[in-house]
Amino acid sequence: MTSTFMGLETAKRALTAQQHALQTTGHNIANANTPGFTRQRVDLQQSDAFSKAGMNQPSTPGQMGTGVDSNTVARIRDQYLDVQYRSENAKLGYWETKSENLSRMEDLMNEPTEEGVANAMDEFWKSLQDLAANPEDSGARSVVRQRGEAMVDTFSYISNSLQANKTDLDAQIDNETVQFNSLLSQINSLNEQIAGVEPHGKVPNDLYDERDRLIDELSSMATVEVKRNPSGGKANSNAEGTVDIFMTSNTGERLQKLVDGNALAYQEVSVEKSAGRNGHVETASFEWANGKAGTNVPNPSASANVFMESSGSMQGLHEAYGYMNEASGEVEGLYPDMLGNIDTMVTTFANALNATHREGWTMNDVEAGTKGAGIDFFSFDPAVLASKGAASALRVSGDIKADLNNIAAASASENGTGYAGNGSNALNLANVKDASLNFGEGTENSTSVQRFYQGVIGQMAVDASEANQKTNITQSLTSSADERRMSVSGVSMDEEMANMIQFQHAYNAASRSVTTFDEMLDRIINNMGLVGR
Repeated sequence: MTSTFMGLETAKRALTAQQHALQTTGHNIANANTPGFTRQRVDLQQSDAFSKAGMNQPSTPGQMGTGVDSNTVARIRDQYLDVQYRSENAKLGYWETKSENLSRMEDLMNEPTEEGVANAMDEFWKSLQDLAANPEDSGARSVVRQRGEAMVDTFSYISNSLQANKTDLDAQIDNETVQFNSLLSQINSLNEQIAGVEPHGKVPNDLYDERDRLIDELSSMATVEVKRNPSGGKANSNAEGTVDIFMTSNTGERLQKLVDGNALAYQEVSVEKSAGRNGHVETASFEWANGKAGTNVPNPSASANVFMESSGSMQGLHEAYGYMNEASGEVEGLYPDMLGNIDTMVTTFANALNATHREGWTMNDVEAGTKGAGIDFFSFDPAVLASKGAASALRVSGDIKADLNNIAAASASENGTGYAGNGSNALNLANVKDASLNFGEGTENSTSVQRFYQGVIGQMAVDASEANQKTNITQSLTSSADERRMSVSGVSMDEEMANMIQFQHAYNAASRSVTTFDEMLDRIINNMGLVGR
């Protein structure tokens, strides 16, 4: 036999459940524009029926419903869509960083313009051709020296500016490393809070949202894999547990364990800088340390170049700044390669022009009637060469600066002596432009200085175009993945308003039910037994 007050209890449960549902709807509406918020839903289910089957069960026509229970508030989220989004977000972080650095480099190289290296070299070649036609003209000689100094200044400006950009990258890498460690620390802190709440049967949805938001941000810096650990104690079935986070390669291989959800620890990264080739090229490598004192996070790998195997902005910065290729033992990277190519071009070109210049006769040689030991047109400042490289250290030699007559415009005639009015060596100097020079090991690197420089600029343009194209593609894919995710997790105001009306009507009906049962009880308590008094 059921209790007299059973109907009132059923109506009370209905009131409580619909009130919870209304409160959750209001929470969704309030956070419709909150970054990282996942819409929530009260899980409503029938409460246990009366009576339960057993040997001593009361005799009833059948089991009677006892109302509704609101057991938990669940997040509406698809973890598979999170995986898709974070994978694309890592690629986007890499290509955006690479595109940005190539764009800055293109602006700096400034080709083809009147301020670029190519134009400075063309002006220098033209001055040599003019000198070949007027070898005794002091004005033509002065122009050669001036154009040579202008070319030297252009090389120095380009080299120093590239190194300045690289210094900016240095600071950016440090900032990015601090941000990377901060995200790991915050995720670990949320793991600690979640681990302290879940065993008591609570479902901390807001903590889950904040943790997922931080993981999303982390995924733009490196490719990550999230592994969830089961909750302990009397955890609710909707509890998501703590998470382990691994940095993975582009093929899915685990490279580094970043956060350990079971140990409630995380792994910090520090960046180390070291000198590379030519003295002025630095490389970046990374070292790992326990981020929480007294804990130890086991790592599948601790490679200093681990970020080079995982897409993200950290790889883009590392690649642009420079790194030591562990397989080849060579320094590689966007800025090291460009600085190295410019230095190689300057060194090869200057040595070739100096060799031709030493073979010629200066005006002083002609006047003396005998050829001297030979004078270099260009020289390298030893102090600058050791610290910054050939492009920054190139100078017009002191002999040329001191005396215009030291420019060797003449060649030896048939009788073995030079004479005034002979400008054949100036023409030879101008022809160095088209001479086949060796810019590296092997004959396949033999080409003219002009074509070598065009190749360097052309490759930069191709890389920049590819980076821009890949950035647009990954931006589209990332946005598409986020839209699919938001279609599940995002707050729809139309849907929430419809739910609000639905739960409001249910609450009003439950309230009317309470009134009805109250009137019934009033009849029983206050009016029964009064007849015949």
